[in-house]
Amino acid sequence: MAPSKVFALSVLVSMVIFLSTNVEAREFMVGGKDNSWEVPSSPSQLNQWAQSNRFKVGDVLIFKYDKNADSVLEATKEDYESCNTLKPLKEYKDGETKLNLERSGPYYFISGTWGHCQNGQKLEVVVMSEKHRSKGITSAPTEAPVPVPHTGNSAAGLCDGFWIVMVGLGSLIVGLLMA
Repeated sequence: MAPSKVFALSVLVSMVIFLSTNVEAREFMVGGKDNSWEVPSSPSQLNQWAQSNRFKVGDVLIFKYDKNADSVLEATKEDYESCNTLKPLKEYKDGETKLNLERSGPYYFISGTWGHCQNGQKLEVVVMSEKHRSKGITSAPTEAPVPVPHTGNSAAGLCDGFWIVMVGLGSLIVGLLMA
């Protein structure tokens, strides 16, 4: 086989291997539906929702709420457990907060409105580690993430488009060299 054909084939095989291991990030509407970031009917409702999903690094949580009446606070475990709103790690007040899960491990969120956390408006999300995901451990099917309308400015959409173009170009190069 000619050196140029070997190179083209190795590029194509490398792209296929990379793409097959690259799992797309997902967006999760907190609570499973619009405006679920509110005092739930059951104090454990939001955490039951979180436990029914498997979160990975790169996934996005979307909190929808009335920005005039509530907020989202990212908290330490201690502040989460005691519902302490005085010193959050981060505070969000925009009414549609999108949070990228950038690391594995637990994340803790509480409402910034006094009394809401004590009534169950709090969320613990555990993000799987890369090591855990790579072992191929499977579990019973979980509830699918709620589809989120595409806004056209998603970084995930740009990434997908980039790889579609790369696979297309790689296929074109291999096709031309094999002809």
